[in-house]
Amino acid sequence: MLAEIRIESLGAISSATAEFDRGLTVLTGETGMGKTMVVTSLHLLGGARADATRVRSGADRAVVEGRFSTTELGADVALRVDELLESSGADRDDDGTVIAARSVSRVGPSRAYLGGRSVPAKSLSSFTAEVLTLHGQNDQLRLMRPDEQRVALDRYADVDKLLARYRRIREEWQLARKDLVDRRQRARELAQEADRLSFGINEIDAVAPQPGEDEAIVADIRRLSELDALREAAQTARVALSGALDDPSPDAVSATDGVGQAKSALESTDDASLQALGVRLAEAVVVISDVTAELGHYLDELPSDASTLETKLARQAELRTLTRKYAADIDGVLAWARDAADRLAQLDVSEETLATLERRVGELEGQVVAAAGELTKVRVKAAKGLAKAVTSELAGLAMANAIFSITVTPMPARADDSSPVTLPDGTVVHAGHDGVDAVEFGFTAHRGADVLPLTKSASGGELSRVMLALEVVLSASAEGTTMVFDEVDAGVGGRAAVQIGRRLARLARTHQVIVVTHLPQVAAYADAHLLVDAGDGRRKSSGVRRIDDDERVAELARMLAGLGESDSGRAHARELLEAAQQERTAP
Repeated sequence: MLAEIRIESLGAISSATAEFDRGLTVLTGETGMGKTMVVTSLHLLGGARADATRVRSGADRAVVEGRFSTTELGADVALRVDELLESSGADRDDDGTVIAARSVSRVGPSRAYLGGRSVPAKSLSSFTAEVLTLHGQNDQLRLMRPDEQRVALDRYADVDKLLARYRRIREEWQLARKDLVDRRQRARELAQEADRLSFGINEIDAVAPQPGEDEAIVADIRRLSELDALREAAQTARVALSGALDDPSPDAVSATDGVGQAKSALESTDDASLQALGVRLAEAVVVISDVTAELGHYLDELPSDASTLETKLARQAELRTLTRKYAADIDGVLAWARDAADRLAQLDVSEETLATLERRVGELEGQVVAAAGELTKVRVKAAKGLAKAVTSELAGLAMANAIFSITVTPMPARADDSSPVTLPDGTVVHAGHDGVDAVEFGFTAHRGADVLPLTKSASGGELSRVMLALEVVLSASAEGTTMVFDEVDAGVGGRAAVQIGRRLARLARTHQVIVVTHLPQVAAYADAHLLVDAGDGRRKSSGVRRIDDDERVAELARMLAGLGESDSGRAHARELLEAAQQERTAP
């Protein structure tokens, strides 16, 4: 819930702080005192566009700061709030509350803060959307829009999982359908591309290069070009180490023999130092033997004629043909071939492939229709329950003869529709992001009259009551959140105003409700009454203060008929307040 709000230099308000409790809180005051600025400040915390003209004259910027308690939120909402705070790097205050703030500069960008961290306005909006529900006259107008009506029905029907499943299947279907259409429309172009890729793959396969072969063959060619010098150097080293194989002279001594004799001489003594040197020579004997053997292998592998060099040069020419066309080196050529093969699989425009893809599209369309059908079934059932509940609420709001209806009908597909599907009855409909259903609210204030679309049948006052009735019915899905109503009672008076006060008081049993009102019948039901005024009357700016007892009676009297100073007005106001409070506290 909203625990506190602080406002600086916003509209008529120079500086004001207001604390909020559970239950129903009303804000009242003379026109022009800045009641709406309190709601405007909450809209700013909700991420609304920052309007520099709202900054108070003479100030450089306006600042709004709200302190929110999240202990009363439902488990799912609380989890989402915690995840959002963690992802934003926001911290809770020492008492566990979360501080959200927004500053609006007269010149320059606005700033948003959450939990002591600077965040994008969208992140701030995501947080406040979980804890605040704002209703103003603009929100009533939004209720006229079909998409908002569908959202309200879906909120009542709790179709989040069904909707998520439908959207996932629809996305897969759209991708497959787009692929099929693309292949058909670009068949010639794709066939030409497939030919180019096939030629390249076949050319590479014919050469059959191996990874790193181009680098290895360069080393081979360099060695073959110096064949005689390499053979002589290796042979000389081998003879020096092991002796000439064709020299049986007893005087010929190899490096291996010489080191072996030295090792034996050292090891035959009793001197520890000489024996240690003998051990080291033993290691040298092993190294000399290994090198001698490797030199033998090296000499054996050297080609015996120059034709090998010609073969290597011819192979290098083949590899260079590929590296000139496809990549800088052979590894790049092989990578190109792999990518080309993958692309070629996607470019298959054969009749068999198109038929297979068409069958897949048909299967997915069937799944889309089935998922949409489940959504429609749940919505149709929920529409009856929601319409009945709202009609009942309207009766309690002094509209006993009103009828509220909800129709759920399929959205027909257009001639150029991007997502048409065929229902089991043969109807071709538009498979939109939210299903195939068009949701429309209907209303009539008098039984016997035709129920017309809400956009054509409800006056401003009636629309206010329809919205309130909807919120009362839907409130169970948002228990623990804060609901703010800005003049929800516009165009309403008399007995209807009393009923609105009662409904708001009832809603405040499970929610924190904040209402900006000009009706004393509504204000009388409040648990807390905040007055927006100029205090002692000498200030040029407004403030927000809590009023009780006689001050509250005087304010109600002013709201009744501007009779705040008359005894009769006060008597009437006191009677109204006592009756409302007695009713509010009744079980």
